[in-house]
Amino acid sequence: MEEQFFTCPYCFEHISMLIDLSQGHQVYIEDCEVCCNPIEVRVNTEEFDIKYFEVNSIEQ
Repeated sequence: MEEQFFTCPYCFEHISMLIDLSQGHQVYIEDCEVCCNPIEVRVNTEEFDIKYFEVNSIEQ
């Protein structure tokens, strides 16, 4: 597990989440711990290192 810091696309607070480095490619929805809005998280890991990390709002 590794802590990843980012800015919420809704409330713009600086927050963090733990990333499971053993999972490779991941796409999931996680609620912001400050404003509770759903955030789409995209992560690619390789050899227990984060290679790509992106968060987006799920608004259409």
